[in-house]
Amino acid sequence: MYLDIITPEATLFSAEVNSVAVPGIDGAFQMLDNHAAVVSLLVKGKVKIESDSFEISDDSLFEKQNNIYSLNIVSGTVEMQNNRITILADL
Repeated sequence: MYLDIITPEATLFSAEVNSVAVPGIDGAFQMLDNHAAVVSLLVKGKVKIESDSFEISDDSLFEKQNNIYSLNIVSGTVEMQNNRITILADL
């Protein structure tokens, strides 16, 4: 599946991923390949991205532990549809 993370200033991330976990307004949840369509508000927390290989344009915003990158957000929205995830985030 494909993930885009966009802020008002720039596109922070755009690549194929294995899974994405987000801090949803009703609790954290994870999206995997072929996940059902979903739209949710996001709250303060970490977006966690797991992938075999990808490049990050500004790695100063991301923390890395093993093959999982995390990004702290203040709020945002997420949409998952047809194996494409778009996160609009405020940092």
